[in-house]
Amino acid sequence: MKHLLKMADLSDREILSVLNLADQLKYEQKHNIAHRVLEGKTLGMIFQKSSTRTRVSFEVGMYQLGGSALFLSSADLQIGRGEPVCDTARVLSRYLDGIMIRTFAQSEVEDLAKYGSIPVINGLTDYAHPCQVLADLMTIREHKGAFDSLKFCYVGDGNNMANSLIVGCLKVGMSVSIACPDGYRPDAGVLAFAERYGDKFRLTSSPEEAAADADAVYTDVWASMGQEKEAEIRRKAFKGYCVDEALMKNAKSDAMVLHCLPAHRGEEISASVIEAHPEIFDEAENRLHAQKAVLVKLLGQ
Repeated sequence: MKHLLKMADLSDREILSVLNLADQLKYEQKHNIAHRVLEGKTLGMIFQKSSTRTRVSFEVGMYQLGGSALFLSSADLQIGRGEPVCDTARVLSRYLDGIMIRTFAQSEVEDLAKYGSIPVINGLTDYAHPCQVLADLMTIREHKGAFDSLKFCYVGDGNNMANSLIVGCLKVGMSVSIACPDGYRPDAGVLAFAERYGDKFRLTSSPEEAAADADAVYTDVWASMGQEKEAEIRRKAFKGYCVDEALMKNAKSDAMVLHCLPAHRGEEISASVIEAHPEIFDEAENRLHAQKAVLVKLLGQ
């Protein structure tokens, strides 16, 4: 594991190794056991998209591990004024021990890793959100004990979350059912990957069908950052794709509900479902622990 660019880059063994370390680090934090294993290490955090959970969790995580984090807004970097990514990567590699970037194009993340000489972490692109999925998997295992025999359901836009969840959930052994409207399906390459898992993967346009007997139901906003102009069109396209009490009647009675947040209550998820499922906030907390595990794996070598 040299970088964390997308879930497809990780083997099932590497995913489980990160989750096991995340569990250990969470236990140590809860019991006030210091783990300053990145003393003197520095993480540069490049943000071309705004953030609450990503920025706070990485910054706090580096502090708790004994290192430091630098917030690097694209407005403050030369990369925001046209400097090639390859030049930025080479320069930052001489200052930092690692880079976390939250941006639009997956190619930008890949190029930072290609031209730099330090670990690169994808904090979100339009294609993938691996840090969130590691936290999601950690939360599912916390609540369900194991992944085997679980059915995972995703309802909504076939976006970066759907792309990463499909890969991550299949790799750890869950069956996956995805409900998206026509025209809003996950990436074709991700669907080709999922087809290799046979009947463990199902793509449908029916939320009720996807949620049937599910152990975990997941959703995300209908219009992600950069898609604000499409919001009204998407509201019409996603009518009927709300995770509400009626939809949850199709899932198992003890089914979890997950959301990467921020949530638009009353659109992709009802307020009452959020309030009835505090595991959503366990999931948000686990961003900290899962990312600390990634940081230790990448920067602690």
